[in-house]
Amino acid sequence: MSEQAIKKQSHPKGLWVLFGTEMWERFNFYGMRTILTLFIVNALMMSKEQSSIIYGGFLGLCYLTPMLGGFISDRFLGNRYCIMLGGLLMATGQMLLFFSANIFNSNLELARTLLYIALGVIILGNGFFKPNISSMVSNLYPKSERNKLDTAFTIFYMGINLGAFLGQLICPIVGDVVKDGVRDPFAFKWGFLAASIAMLIGVITFFLLKDKYVRTPEGRPIGGLPSKNEAGDYEEGESQKAVFSNKSLVVACIVFAGLGLLFFYVFGQNVIYSIIYASGLTLAGLIISDSSITKVERDRILVIYIVSFFIIFFWAAFEQAGSSLTFIADNQTDRNFFGWDMPPSMVQIFNGIFVVIFAIPFSILWDKLRAKDREPISPVKQAIGLALIALSYFIIANNVKDLGTSGMLAVKWLILLYLIQTFGELCLSPIGLSLVGKLSPKRFSSLLYGVFFLSNASGYALAGTLGSILPATSEQYIKAEKMGINLQGILDQTITPTAEQLKQLAAEKISIHYPKFAGFTIHNLYEFMMVFVILCGIASILLFSLTPRLKKMMHGIR
Repeated sequence: MSEQAIKKQSHPKGLWVLFGTEMWERFNFYGMRTILTLFIVNALMMSKEQSSIIYGGFLGLCYLTPMLGGFISDRFLGNRYCIMLGGLLMATGQMLLFFSANIFNSNLELARTLLYIALGVIILGNGFFKPNISSMVSNLYPKSERNKLDTAFTIFYMGINLGAFLGQLICPIVGDVVKDGVRDPFAFKWGFLAASIAMLIGVITFFLLKDKYVRTPEGRPIGGLPSKNEAGDYEEGESQKAVFSNKSLVVACIVFAGLGLLFFYVFGQNVIYSIIYASGLTLAGLIISDSSITKVERDRILVIYIVSFFIIFFWAAFEQAGSSLTFIADNQTDRNFFGWDMPPSMVQIFNGIFVVIFAIPFSILWDKLRAKDREPISPVKQAIGLALIALSYFIIANNVKDLGTSGMLAVKWLILLYLIQTFGELCLSPIGLSLVGKLSPKRFSSLLYGVFFLSNASGYALAGTLGSILPATSEQYIKAEKMGINLQGILDQTITPTAEQLKQLAAEKISIHYPKFAGFTIHNLYEFMMVFVILCGIASILLFSLTPRLKKMMHGIR
């Protein structure tokens, strides 16, 4: 094969710099995520329902702030400075979690306060980091090679999940320590410290290598100050600046306030979730109102919006990993893995392992299908991803159906769930990142990544809501039985608890009511799992049915 052909097939070295930077950032994020809810429940003494709401709100806000980070990058600081600023903020937030986990025993209220401050700092840092590094990947490739973006983002996504795997391996080992069946709450701090160190490594890696490798095919630095962008950085005839009228900005503020109040008072969402949902809809409308947008650009942006809506249901199901699925792994799963009792926080590590194993095969699959002109368009791939996650929950639902209140789920079924969900994730998440890179006008590049991540934010907010409807697992029944209380009878309302029994159950944070969702009562784990089967299954079918129309709106971009 000639040197020119090899060069044409290879990817720019800047991709590997961004790969490494994102890898360490994901170590930081996913490593912390594995132990966060366990830390909140076991060290900060909050209920599982509270921890699920905090977890969902935290993840949702992490994908809300990219809107702000994308705007500041596009208008003022550029990708490079935002990435370094975001990384340093996230490392600082992890250190604050370290201090929270260091003092909870002596000052619980201060430890809880530090938790909220730490999560706020991490949320802000993620907002600066997340949209900007994804935007830079798209700019590494010349216009003639944009068809390689699906493959490039799949490779980039492997970096994300290699970091996730390392974080999900190391942080639970050092931070989720169980001795003689008793969890050591003082060990959580070492997991947060490891996450902070990983983020610092990522920032240093990017700082040292960005100038040499992160450049356009023509040799210009990528992601510098917006004021230094050149006309050659834009498509021919493309406007170089967004044009938002004062009227559209005022209307956007009014719409944001109105939608926030609607979600809060009418739909009963909490303040954080109301802000997330209102922000996503408002920003989407504001971008479309730009008077410089052409019809083709508007159609392509609408495709991003439509796909982003369906992605919400994927992440709502997928992100049960850090809340309800972790609690199920902790309380109602036989975690014996070839003779080793796996920590519950480590079960989700299989997702990262499977992505690392299968990312390259999936990128090769897309390349081979493209060579034969049989590669499905991006929305079809994403519909397949939704169908796969529905399948994963259908399988697990049928395996928890007959467990009752004391049966144990074999860990192999959770591993299978993560395998199928990984296939779905590889069909959906990197493809979505690639799609935004292909369809976005450059002047909106980081901002539209912010919109795309807002769909993740909405999904995570919905994940928190859905995670909070997890019915009682075996742990709660066992605790109630030891206190001489028939929890099943109380839940079925065949037994009326005494005042003393209510006090005992409240002390153990055990609910005396079945959770409800959309007017339906969730009696057991089977019904809980079927919620995700129905939501993702319907979303998959609808997205499949829309693909012919979406293909036309993409105007030749696959």
